[in-house]
Amino acid sequence: MKIISAQQIAGLAISPVECLQWIEYCFRIKYNSVLPPKISIHAPGEVFFNTMPCYLPAPESFFGAKLVSRFPNRTPALQSEILLYDATSGELLALLDGDWITAMRTGAVATLAIKMLRSTQATVYAFMGLGNTARATLSCLLESSPTETFHVKLLAYKHQEESFIERMSQYNNVRFTICQSTQELITESDVIVSCITVATDLIGRDEWFKEGVLVVPVHTRGFQNCDLFFDKVYADDTQHVNNFKYFNRFQKFDEMSQVLLHKSPGRENNTERILSYNIGIALHDIYFASEIYKRTINNTPVLKWEKPQTKFWV
Repeated sequence: MKIISAQQIAGLAISPVECLQWIEYCFRIKYNSVLPPKISIHAPGEVFFNTMPCYLPAPESFFGAKLVSRFPNRTPALQSEILLYDATSGELLALLDGDWITAMRTGAVATLAIKMLRSTQATVYAFMGLGNTARATLSCLLESSPTETFHVKLLAYKHQEESFIERMSQYNNVRFTICQSTQELITESDVIVSCITVATDLIGRDEWFKEGVLVVPVHTRGFQNCDLFFDKVYADDTQHVNNFKYFNRFQKFDEMSQVLLHKSPGRENNTERILSYNIGIALHDIYFASEIYKRTINNTPVLKWEKPQTKFWV
C-alpha cells in the first residue's frame, strides 16, 4: 500500500483544466458506477463525519471510500482521507490525503456547472466563502477560459478577500470588486458561488436574485428560499439531495449527467433562474485518487482523457 501525501499530490502539478476534464468524464460514466449515498454523522458544535464510498467498473476497475470531517476549531476545518482499492483483486492500493482532491474536484464541479448553466449574457460573478474551494473554483474557471474577462465580486470577511486576490494575481483575465454586504454581493450578479460551510439563516432575499441568475451553493447552505421559486434545480446525484426540505417542491429537477448526455435541456433561455447543488460525490474522489495513484506508480503522466468533438462548454 502506498501512502500519498498532500505534498506528493501537489508535486504532480495537475492543472485545473485537467481537473475539469476529469470531472466531465466522471459525469459521463456516472450511470455505470455504483454510488451509494454518503453516510453522515453529526455531532454538537457543527462537527460532522461523512463516509463516501464508490465503485468504478472497467476500464477503471477501482473502488474506495473517502472520510471527510469538519471541526470548526481545526485548521483547516474540513479534512479528508481516501482509501483506494483494486476492484479486481480487492488489494488496498493507497491511502491518500484527500484535501487537495476535495478542493479541486469540488471547484471543478462548480466550474462545470457554471459553464453549462450560466446565462449567455453572464459577466458578473459573485463569490462568498473565500477558502480553498472558492480558490479552486475560480482557478478552474479562469484557466479554462483564458480569452474571457471576468468581473468577480467578493464578499469581505476577516480580510480573506485580500489574500484571495493575492492568490489570483497570476491571472490577467479577472478584475475584482469588494462587497461589504450579501445584498451588494447578490444584487445584479449573474452567477453566485457560495463556498461557506455553515449558514444558520437564509443568505439573500428573493428579490435580490435577478432573472437569469445561476446560484451554485457548494455546501448547500443558506439558499433554501431559492428552492421554492427558481425555475430549475440540478444536482450531482438525486440520492444526495432528495432529503432536502423542499425537494418535492422544486419546479424542475434533474442531474448534471443528464445534461451532458443530452437527456435534459439544461438552460433554455437567459431569463431562467437556476440552482445547481453540485457539492461533489465519491465518484469524483475515487476517480481523482485512481489517476493520482497511477501517476505515482508509473512516475510518468497518465494518458489524458480525450475530450469528445461535441462541446458542452466553451
